[in-house]
Amino acid sequence: MSNIYVSYNNITSSLGFDSETVVQAISEEKSGLKLVDDKAILPNNFYSSLINREALKREFLKQQPKGEFTHLEKMMISSLSKVVKASNLEINDKVGLIISTTKGNIDALDEHSIFNKSRAYLSALGNTLKTFFNFKNEPVIVSNACVSGVLSVAIAKRFIQQEKYDHVFIVGGDIVTAFILSGFNSFQALSNAPCKPFDKNRTGINIGEVATSVLVTKDKNKLSKDAVEVLGESSCNDANHISGPSRTGEGLYRSIILALKQAKITHKDIDYISAHGTATLFNDEMEAIAFNRSGLSHVPINSLKGYFGHTLGASGLLETIVGMHSLYNNTLYKSLGFSELGVSKALNVISKTQKKPLKTFLKTASGFGGCNTAVIFKKV
Repeated sequence: MSNIYVSYNNITSSLGFDSETVVQAISEEKSGLKLVDDKAILPNNFYSSLINREALKREFLKQQPKGEFTHLEKMMISSLSKVVKASNLEINDKVGLIISTTKGNIDALDEHSIFNKSRAYLSALGNTLKTFFNFKNEPVIVSNACVSGVLSVAIAKRFIQQEKYDHVFIVGGDIVTAFILSGFNSFQALSNAPCKPFDKNRTGINIGEVATSVLVTKDKNKLSKDAVEVLGESSCNDANHISGPSRTGEGLYRSIILALKQAKITHKDIDYISAHGTATLFNDEMEAIAFNRSGLSHVPINSLKGYFGHTLGASGLLETIVGMHSLYNNTLYKSLGFSELGVSKALNVISKTQKKPLKTFLKTASGFGGCNTAVIFKKV
């Protein structure tokens, strides 16, 4: 069975429009979270990482687009175009496209939107991207709550190993809208301050927007300098509650154990964990329990939500890319917002950005509906 790699990548976010710029900002502990006062989105002020629309417009115009495109489409096309160009791949029938998102063009349903409401269908988003890049195959939409981004990597790996495709491009993205914020606000989960994952004084979640893209391939001639091999992956569902995680971390624990088994390594071989870390009480506690059950309590761990907020269907792919750069740079990045442990089980939360030789990392994500995904990556 072929070895599978995650290669060329891009992050389009409030911290910059390429991965290197964004990772540099993270290394300097800069956060994209800002206080937003926009009553059209939410009655009260909120913290979020929003992409500057004028800067995005200038970036998008470089693609010489024809027609009207939504904010999310501009983000995704701007991001994916850089990865397609860097790969120098011919788009043929052995090249697949996966789109990872939870809500797609949900803003097409807004009262003052200039777009037809049918643009909100995820299939419409897929058709727009397929047409723009002239993909030969129908895009696959992965919309499985907050595991969508990292789950897309696992799905791409399986497509290639089953010889359906030789290469798969993944683009992930979600935007901040009144619809999305009102949902989290109804759970009383939104924080009125920058989020603090795993911290004793956490006050809740922030929501952010980002677009991210990668190339997944089996071709060693198509590897970027920061490429990683996908060693193992697994997904398990808690079947616990529509919006609450298992109190025993069951689904996440089983995902980690099965991913380790497929990778043919043990918990002792993991150098670093990129956690989901939403800064909500139940999520942070569930993850701490699952990592302890997996023998990973001593492994350095961070959450990147303090830099971007929770970027929903893009978060898993965003954090995978930062993890790739963490291995390449041999650097553990600070879990921004953390100062004092606020979960019942021990965790080795990274409180200071530091250099350390790194070979492997574990990326995890958990989401509504009880879904959990774990993927293990190794430096090439």
